[in-house]
Amino acid sequence: MRFQEKLHTYSKDELWAEYCGFLNLSTNEFMSIQKRLLLEQMDLWCSSELGQSILKGRHPKTVEEFRSMVPLTTYEDYAPYLLAKKTSVLPAEPVLWIQTTWEGGVHPMKVAPYTKGMLDTFKRNVVAGLMLATSQKKGDFDINVTDHMLYALAPLPYATGLLPLLFKDEIDIEFLPPVKEAERMSFRERNAMGFKLGMKKGIEYFFGLGSVLYYVSQGLTAMQQGSKKSLRDKLLSASPAMILRYTMAKRRCRKENRELMPKDLFKLKCLICAGTDNRCYKSDLEKLWGIRPTEIFAGTEPTCIGSETWSREGVYFFPDACFYEFIPEKELDLNMADPSYQPRTVLWDEVVPGGTYEIVLTVFKGGAFARYRVGDVFRCVGIGSQLDGNDIPRFQYIDRVPDVIDIAGFTRITENSIRQAIQLSRLPIENWVAKKEFTDNNRPYMHLYVEMERSTLTNSAVSVQILQEQLGIYFKYLDSDYQDLKKILGVDPLKITLLKCGTFASYERKFQSKIRHMNPETCEINDLMICHQTDSLGKEGSLREWF
Repeated sequence: MRFQEKLHTYSKDELWAEYCGFLNLSTNEFMSIQKRLLLEQMDLWCSSELGQSILKGRHPKTVEEFRSMVPLTTYEDYAPYLLAKKTSVLPAEPVLWIQTTWEGGVHPMKVAPYTKGMLDTFKRNVVAGLMLATSQKKGDFDINVTDHMLYALAPLPYATGLLPLLFKDEIDIEFLPPVKEAERMSFRERNAMGFKLGMKKGIEYFFGLGSVLYYVSQGLTAMQQGSKKSLRDKLLSASPAMILRYTMAKRRCRKENRELMPKDLFKLKCLICAGTDNRCYKSDLEKLWGIRPTEIFAGTEPTCIGSETWSREGVYFFPDACFYEFIPEKELDLNMADPSYQPRTVLWDEVVPGGTYEIVLTVFKGGAFARYRVGDVFRCVGIGSQLDGNDIPRFQYIDRVPDVIDIAGFTRITENSIRQAIQLSRLPIENWVAKKEFTDNNRPYMHLYVEMERSTLTNSAVSVQILQEQLGIYFKYLDSDYQDLKKILGVDPLKITLLKCGTFASYERKFQSKIRHMNPETCEINDLMICHQTDSLGKEGSLREWF
C-alpha cells in the first residue's frame, strides 16, 4: 500500500508508529535490530566474491567475529569491482547504480550499487524524514497529496535524483518544475520556472544541499525585486490568492523597510537540507523562509541514514539502513599520524555525549560496503531528549575527515588533488598547507598557505593574484564541481597567503615536527605564521620583495 493510501486508511498515530517509532526504541531494542540485520547482511556479504576479496577465506559467524575479521575499508577496496560494475561479485543483484565525486583530479567519480531492499529502506526512511520535517511535536505531521516541492536537486545518477522516484512510489507530490522538464533545463532555468509555477500553485516543501537552497532562495528574492515588466509577467500566471498575498507582503515590507523575502509569498511546511556546511546556511535560510531547516543525513554509499526531528536538537540514525560503528577522535588522530595504525571502533550504544567520531558503516540489504569509512565526522550532542521524549543518542554533523576539504557539498579536495594542480600549473611552489576556513559571514573556503622556491623566483614578479588565478584554473580542470563554487557561495573558494622562504624550515626547527598538509590545527597555523613573522606581503604584493 502506498503512503498516500495509508494517509486515508490509518490514523496519524498508527503512521507515526510505523515510520517514526524508532525514536522511542530503547537502547537494547535499537541494538537488537542492528545486530539482527547485520547477521542477515553477513550471510550475503561474507559469501560473495567481493566480501571474500577482503576476508580472504575467513567466514565470521558472530558480530564480534565480523568486527575483528573485517578490516576497516575505503573505496579503494571496492573500486576494481564497482567501477567496472561487476554485478556477479556483489552480495545481491543491484537495481541501479548511483554516482558521486570521489577525489577531484585523481579519481573523478565513484559508483555504488543499490539493491531492491536498499531502495525500499531508503524510501521508508525518506518518508519518515518528511514526516519529521513537517512535525511540530510527536505524532503531528502535515503531508498532503496536493503539496508541491520546489525542484533543487541534482538528477540521476546522483543520489538526490532518487528522491522524485521514491516519492512517486509513495505519494503524488508535485515537483516544480516537473522532473522530466527540470532535468532538461539549466540550473537557472529550473529556478525561474519553479518560482513561476510556485506563484501559481504554491510551494510547501523545499529540499536540497544547504548551499544550493540558500543560492536558490537568494535568486527568488532577486527575481521578486526584478523589473516591473518581469514581475508583471510572473503575476499574470499567479493565482488570485498569490496576487493578494504579494500585494499585502509588499505593503508590509515597505512598512518594515525591508526587501521582500520568500517567506512573504510562500508558507513552507518543511525546509530540508542535506550535505556539508549546513550550519553555515541554516540561520540565513530561516530568516528567508520563516522556518528552521531540518537536517537529514544521506550519502551515495550509505543511503538515507538519519534525520532531525521537530526539536532540531540533532540527527537520529535509522536502525535499518546500516550497522553503525564509530572511530573515537583519539583513535582517528593516531591513524592520521600513522596510516598503518588500525583504529578501534565503538558501537552506537557506546558513544558518549560530547564525543567526536568518524562514522563507519556496513550497508544492510545486500549492500556492497562493509566496515566502510565514508569519510564523515559526527559529534554526539546528547543521549536522550526531553523535547523528543526518548533515550537514544543524537548527533551533529561536523565535517569530512581532516584529510579532505569539502566545500559546501560540492567538491572533495585532497592532498593528491592539490599536488596535481600544483604540478600541472608548473608554479615553483616549495611547500604548502591547506586549511578549510570561514569568512566573516560564515562561508567556507580553502586557504592555501604557500612558500615559493627561492632559487627560481629571485627575478619573479608573480603575485598572489596570479597564483590564485593559475591554481584556480587547474582546480577547475581537475574537478568539474569546483567551478560552480564561486557562483553558489558568492565568494572565491580559494584564498592564498604567501609565506617567506624558509618559513616551513623554521617551523620544523622550532617545533621538531612537520606540519601536516591538510587541515592542520588552528594553533599550528598560528605557529606557522609566527615563523613567517608579522610583516607579510599585501595581497597584491610582488614575490621579488621577499628576497
